[in-house]
Amino acid sequence: MTRIHPTAIVDPKAALDATVEVGPYSIIGPNVTIGAGTRVGPHVVIEGHTTIGRDNHIFQFCSLGAAPQDKKYAGEDTRLEIGDRNTIREFCSFNTGTVQDASVTRLGSDNWILAYVHLAHDCQVGSHTIFSNNATLAGHVHVGDHAILSGFAAVHQFCKIGAHAFVGMNASLSQDVPPFVLAGGSPVAPRGINVEGLRRRGFSPEEIQGIRSAYKLLYKSSLTLEQAKAALEAEAAGDPVAAPHILAIRKFLDSATRGIVR
Repeated sequence: MTRIHPTAIVDPKAALDATVEVGPYSIIGPNVTIGAGTRVGPHVVIEGHTTIGRDNHIFQFCSLGAAPQDKKYAGEDTRLEIGDRNTIREFCSFNTGTVQDASVTRLGSDNWILAYVHLAHDCQVGSHTIFSNNATLAGHVHVGDHAILSGFAAVHQFCKIGAHAFVGMNASLSQDVPPFVLAGGSPVAPRGINVEGLRRRGFSPEEIQGIRSAYKLLYKSSLTLEQAKAALEAEAAGDPVAAPHILAIRKFLDSATRGIVR
């Protein structure tokens, strides 16, 4: 317990691994579980039914596990779940879920979450994402693995952002962004695929070319959405190298709930 600063307030019912560090003036509630190696900075409040995994670094002035900012919330026991090895910078706020959805807000592992990011109730964020300063998710937003949100990007409730997508700075997003797509501008529009991100993650030139061809079918061919779905299936059948990525785009189109940026 010497890793907990004497000015911190940790409820005796909280379950903290012996290697957890807690900085000055932080407050940790009774229903909080924190895994080995996680560092909690000064002036952090962690409350609610919150589970945090291993080796996270939570910087000062964050608020994690507070009640959802939803007028329908009536005190139900909903949750916040955070995975492993996340960096969560200053002044971030993550709320618990609501019973109107899955009752849990989730952040995966290996995410890079910069200052003032807000994850509202019932958001489901994957792993290896990057959220730049002041990126904000309204309730019920889903974000896939390796997605990037630039500074001050704001996402409407119930939107979905696919894996490896990139949302530009100051974007006000009210529709879904398919996997691999780069979206930005005002109003937000598709701007190509996230080529640089794919290269950095080891995608081969053949895979990237297949994804680019799928993008052209969806956005440059004047096909209706239903026609584009059929064309993507045919494209995947003829391109075994890129087929998993093309089919990921195709599957996403069926799951889109607010229409896609197009």
